[in-house]
Amino acid sequence: MIAEPLTGLVDTAFIARLGAEHLAALGVGTVVLTSGLWLFNFLSVGSQTEVSQATGRNDMVAGRRFASLALLLAAVIGLVMSLLALTFGSTIASLMGADGSVHGYALTYIRIRAFGAPAVLLTMTCFGILYGLADMRSPLQVAVVVNMLNIVLDWLLIFGIGPFPALGIAGGALATTISQWIGALWCLLKVQKEMGFTIAIKASDISKLQHIARDMFLRTGSLILFLLLATRLATRLGTESGAAHQAIRQVWVFTSLFLDAAAVTAQSVVGYFFGATHQGAARQAAKWMCSWGVIIGCVLMAAMLIGHDTIATVLVPVSSLELFTPAWIIAAIFQPVAALAFVTDGIHWGTGDFAFLRNVVILATLCCATAIGIMDLSGAGSLTAIWWITGCWVLIRAIFGALRIWPGIGRPPLADLTDSAS
Repeated sequence: MIAEPLTGLVDTAFIARLGAEHLAALGVGTVVLTSGLWLFNFLSVGSQTEVSQATGRNDMVAGRRFASLALLLAAVIGLVMSLLALTFGSTIASLMGADGSVHGYALTYIRIRAFGAPAVLLTMTCFGILYGLADMRSPLQVAVVVNMLNIVLDWLLIFGIGPFPALGIAGGALATTISQWIGALWCLLKVQKEMGFTIAIKASDISKLQHIARDMFLRTGSLILFLLLATRLATRLGTESGAAHQAIRQVWVFTSLFLDAAAVTAQSVVGYFFGATHQGAARQAAKWMCSWGVIIGCVLMAAMLIGHDTIATVLVPVSSLELFTPAWIIAAIFQPVAALAFVTDGIHWGTGDFAFLRNVVILATLCCATAIGIMDLSGAGSLTAIWWITGCWVLIRAIFGALRIWPGIGRPPLADLTDSAS
């Protein structure tokens, strides 16, 4: 999970050398593409939950059917997304507040990266399937190799080395797209080897995926809406604010996916024991994952505070440093809270409690989007205020995620589960 977000960090580090306008454009392009792809993360999350529970029930035929359906849907959605990005890329960049040269650079980045949309969705879905099989090593191998390839291609294509032309931000987009397709093909071969594919898909599989898709789509849509509002406002505050926000957001994504390693583990382990109806083991796994998640969050907070100068030097243009520092501190101190939010998400995904997570994210987004709308965010501390609001958005999710387990508000699946071992 640490290796996966390095693609964005590497692109940010290279393109930051081109200037604030290029970096602000990268921020617009990456948030648009990432947001569009995140809307369909139900393919990965749903596959992991269903495969892990099927493994617990020793029913791999059902797991294979669901995985094959999810991969087929990933390919179709990816192709549609590519066409939409190519057709409406200019309009999307404008809606994100980009204008002038920032708009031009962002449009170039979006159009090239659009060709990689099917590859990203296929890779995400394959990762979910492999996580459900408790195979954490294969996704690690794919992510490491893909990121190493991306680093080399970035170096060759952004600045131009030897016979390779200097393509600037277009080179960064092309490097990422090539790397993503190599990773997708590798993942498909791995799933075929470990689990296989089938065309014998049942109506019940489609119905189950539809229910997961509905809840996850609304949850992720609400999540993305808030992140888009925050990025749009930061971009409209000026080039320097947009560049500083992109640097912080990219590290935030990196640390969030670092924390998600515990969430992925919790989802697979809790899903396995939930499928086998072992309540005690499932709750014990939830306890340990939350504890380790918060500890890791504290370590990340300390690392971010200590590493401020290094990050500022590598990722932030000089003109954006004054805005970057106070917002960076706020992002750092909310790391333990983010850890609890992510790990409890994983626990509830493992039990299939998708509707509850949907409602919590909608609530958090309504509260914090309203705060963005009513606050005066036109002064020098506007970027810092945006990150305070982002921290509160994560806090709401963490509180309700924990309360769903301890003491167990509503009708939590773990409380309703009858332990077959008892």
